[in-house]
Amino acid sequence: MPDTPEYQLIDQAGQLAPLLEALDRVDEVFLDTEADNLYHYRTRLCLLQFNVEGRFFLVDALAGLDFSPLWQRLAGKHLVMHGSDFDLRLLADLCGFRARSLFDTMLAAQLLNRRRIGLAALLEEHYGVALDKDSQTANWSQRPLTPRLLDYAALDVYYLPALRDQLTSELDALGRLDWLRQQCDRQIESGATGFPPDDENDWRIGRSERLRPHGLAVLHALWHWRENWARKLDTPPFKVTSNDLLLKIAEGADHGLSARSLMETIKLGRRHDRLAPSLRAAIEAGLSRDPHTLPRRRGRDPNILPLTAAELAVQDAIKAERDFIAQKIQLDPTLIANRAQLAQIARIPDKPGEVLLPWQVELLARGKKEKREADNLARETAAEPSRGEGVAE
Repeated sequence: MPDTPEYQLIDQAGQLAPLLEALDRVDEVFLDTEADNLYHYRTRLCLLQFNVEGRFFLVDALAGLDFSPLWQRLAGKHLVMHGSDFDLRLLADLCGFRARSLFDTMLAAQLLNRRRIGLAALLEEHYGVALDKDSQTANWSQRPLTPRLLDYAALDVYYLPALRDQLTSELDALGRLDWLRQQCDRQIESGATGFPPDDENDWRIGRSERLRPHGLAVLHALWHWRENWARKLDTPPFKVTSNDLLLKIAEGADHGLSARSLMETIKLGRRHDRLAPSLRAAIEAGLSRDPHTLPRRRGRDPNILPLTAAELAVQDAIKAERDFIAQKIQLDPTLIANRAQLAQIARIPDKPGEVLLPWQVELLARGKKEKREADNLARETAAEPSRGEGVAE
């Protein structure tokens, strides 16, 4: 790992003052966060990393300090972050935080059609820096934080100013800076809502729509069994067992297998042997449940109803125009409009602005115009007499 900058670790009462004073002198802050979502049932903010005019502060978010003065100051700053969606949602849920303005280097890399847009990949590409891969998936809730983890955390914000400047220059050369501003504004809006609240139909995972009633009843029981164990063990649900296994058991129930037969097909591993009795009980509860008592699926969103034949034709035309312009300007076409957005626009083709950002609407209109011109030129060329074909006298 490269040399790291000097930084101040803030984990004691009274240590926050230098950071607050530094924030009072600037309008722009380079920020990153670390959380423990890979290790605990409920995600917690564990660390905040600040680069303020070249001074580095690492704030222990689990130290029990009063951070209200920090949130107040931060809300008035322009933030430079990488992959900010998770961070902004985390802060919104924690303290109702909403960013004033934002430059997201990951969104910038996407608009420059970078093949690899992770921070580690961009730092390696631009500065030859190889970040510690183990630290990227570390348990940030463990205390004390090791010097190795703190060094890694400081590097996350050390290169952000130079990376921002580099990406800004490239976006400016392509006339895409306003695209990024629009993307970042939308990121702020979505991030301010926090993470989606729990829903009674969260158990309808993956391929659940293919299950018959008894399979759904078993899946409902298994999903809640997993949630209860994850909460009890304070671990993410995926570490109890995978969605694939839950669906495999539910599908087996649909084929008439008994709880005993289903258990014989499962390999939980030695670590989860103690879960087996309660798992079997959950399967039996699902098999004996009346499927009609399950939480009802909400009425279909009109935006996800199957498209009519006419709407499918409109969607195909818009997709062709999108792909044409995307290839011409070397941009991932899904950044202009993804599959779900194409379907929405096909229903309201005269109101794309209700679905897309202005820069995306403009590109679709440009794609429609330029593809039509290209198609007309191709037809005219095909209709011309080939060389050597004389006109009969």
